[in-house]
This record gives sequence, C-alpha cells and structure tokens, in this order.
Amino acid sequence: MSPSPSSSSSSPDHAATESAARQSLLTLGLLSALMAFASISTDVYLPALPAMSVALNAGHGAMELTISGYLIGFSLGQLAWGPVSDRFGRRLPVAIGLVLFVIGSAGCALADSVAAMIAWRVLQAVGACASVVLARAMVRDLYAGPQAARMMSTLMTVTAIAPLIGPAVGSLILQAASWRAIFWTLLGVGVATLLALRRLPETLPAERRNPHALNGALAIYAGLLRQRRILAYMGTGGFFYGGIYAYVAGTPAAYISYHHMSPQAYGVLFSLGIVGIMATNQISSRLVLKMGSERLMRIGALCAAGSGLLLALTAGFDVGGVPGLALPLFVYVGSNGLIVANAIAGALTGYAERAGAVSALVGASHYGTGILGSALVGLLADGTPWPMGLIIAICGVGTAFCALSVPHRNAASN
Repeated sequence: MSPSPSSSSSSPDHAATESAARQSLLTLGLLSALMAFASISTDVYLPALPAMSVALNAGHGAMELTISGYLIGFSLGQLAWGPVSDRFGRRLPVAIGLVLFVIGSAGCALADSVAAMIAWRVLQAVGACASVVLARAMVRDLYAGPQAARMMSTLMTVTAIAPLIGPAVGSLILQAASWRAIFWTLLGVGVATLLALRRLPETLPAERRNPHALNGALAIYAGLLRQRRILAYMGTGGFFYGGIYAYVAGTPAAYISYHHMSPQAYGVLFSLGIVGIMATNQISSRLVLKMGSERLMRIGALCAAGSGLLLALTAGFDVGGVPGLALPLFVYVGSNGLIVANAIAGALTGYAERAGAVSALVGASHYGTGILGSALVGLLADGTPWPMGLIIAICGVGTAFCALSVPHRNAASN
C-alpha cells in the first residue's frame, strides 16, 4: 500500500523539525560554554590562592591582584571585540579569542612570580572575554525583547554550572597535583571549545554587518554613553558585579584563612551561592513575560542592597561566624539571576545593528567595576572579612539606586 499524501509530506516536516531542534540545542550548549569562560577562568583556581601565595612568595593581599589583572583584561578587551564582531561577524573573533585564552593559560601554568601571573592573566582574560561578549551579541542576533531576556536567563542558568563545580574541581586537582595543573586544565578546556566552535553557526550574516564599526568605534561608544537608559542598565550591572568580585576575591581569605575552613569545604560553600543564581535565573525566565524584565531587575537590586547592608554588619562586628557571612552572601549572589540577564537584555533592546558594541560596553562596565571591587578588597585587606562586607554593601546600594533610575519604556518598545 502506498503511503497517503499526508504521511509522505509530514515525514520530511517532522525530520526538519527534529533537525532544527537539535541545532537549537547545540547552539544553546555552545553559547552556554562560551558564556561560562568568565566563571571557569576565575572560580576554578580560587581554592589554590593560598597555595599560590606561598609558592610565588606573594605578599599580603597580592594574590587578589591576579583577579584584578584578569578583570582589567576582561573589561578592556570587550571594548575591542564588540566593534570587531559587528564588522566581521561573531565566529572569527571568538576563535581568535580562544587561541589567546589557550596561550594565556599556558603562561599562567608556567609563571614563577606574581607579576608574571598577573600579566598572563590579563592575556587570558582578553581571550576569554571574546567568547562572553559575543555570546551575548549572538543572543541579540537571534532574539529580541522579553524573549531575549528569557533566553539570557536560560543561558545563565546553564552556565551557572561552571562556577558551581569550579571550586570543587579546583580542590580535586589540588589533591592530585599542584596548582599549576589547574591552568593546564583550563588550556585543555580552551582547546576543546575551539574545536567545537566549528559546529556553531554564524548569527550575523554579511548583509547585517556594520562596515564602519571599526572606524567609528569611539564615536559609537560616545553616542551610547549619552543614552540615559544604557547608563542606568550599565550602573545596575556594574555596581552588582563590583560586589560579586569583592565576594570572589574576599571569600577565600574570609573562609579559609580567617575561619580556618578547608579548601574543599570552601568549594562546597561557594557552590551554594551558585545554586541560588540557578534558582533565581529559573524564576526570572518563567516570570519575565508576565512581570517584565525591569520589575524583576528592581526586585533583585533591592535584595542585593538589603543583603549587602546586613553583611556589612555581620562582617564588621563578627556576628554569627560562618553562617553570619554565608547567609547574606547567599542572598546577594543569588540576586544575580534577577539582575544581570534582565539588565543585559534591557540595554540591548533597540540596538540590533550595534549589538556587539552595546554588549561590549555593558560587559566592560560590569567587569570594570569588578576590578575596583576585587582590588579594594586586596588593598584594604586586614585579615578579617570586614573589607569584603563593606565593599559589597556599597555596591548593593549602588545597584538598587541605578535599577530604580532606569526610565520606564512604553509598551511598544518593550
């Protein structure tokens, strides 16, 4: 019996649907891997900071500057990769960035001084930031409005796995080998991602590229910085990231050195904050179409401000021991899921032809304040958690102020 017309026509349609679904999942996975580079490059080696300090004869607070050096490269590098990607597409700049990341990781593994480590971390960051900033631009290439915010939340839920397991993986590597093996592992991750990049489609076709993106890069950034909405979104994410990297730089000393926790226990405690991020990202992706991205962002910002102020009190007066630090830090870090994805999506709205530049500018502001947050924790280090608590409180209040300053947009632009 010959097949009916309906069955013969539906079979190719079904196969095409399955193929599209597989490609969508593959794209989601690769974008998640690219966005995870910021986390894996920082979080995996956190448990090794005390051991690295001894091995490299680092002074008090010096190892925190390796985080600041990384953030300098990560922040400034984004400003270059954004216009480059608007001109030449997304895939080629990502590939070049991954090569730089691999070289920087090898340099970190071979470093014999703090100065050398900082320099190689800068190069590593310049390469890693290409993956992150262009993954955000790819989301804008494919989605818009609340759908972009939802996709960004989904991506961040997936990429939250990297910092969740990062310190634990670093601790396991330390049990079997030296801290240098951590950076050799990062090199391997970079090579594997570079090979997988062949499966990622180009999301910016030639006809949509901006031929003047490089020549007018400074003018483009200057024009964007005159937009009040973008400034408010930049400030919201920027202040928040200042607190996040104060947390990243300050918790190893607060938990391991001050409260005498083991690196393995620190890895577990650090992971709890990432669980909070995953949970709030899921909440955001489910509620963004109903409540709107700006409202969710403001709720998260108020949570960050309240938890930051509470942390300043518990850290300053040594109240509650480890739980006194861990509980407000959990709330602050968990606010990430409500703040960051919605702030990025909001800033990108309405700038399809300059998505790379906007993504770079927003990302540079995020990690630029991260430089200040981590550096201040290192410079103010006194052996107690107080400097970390103070910086996070200031950043939390700044986050709330900027989030509440975002001008309302009308329904059409939403």
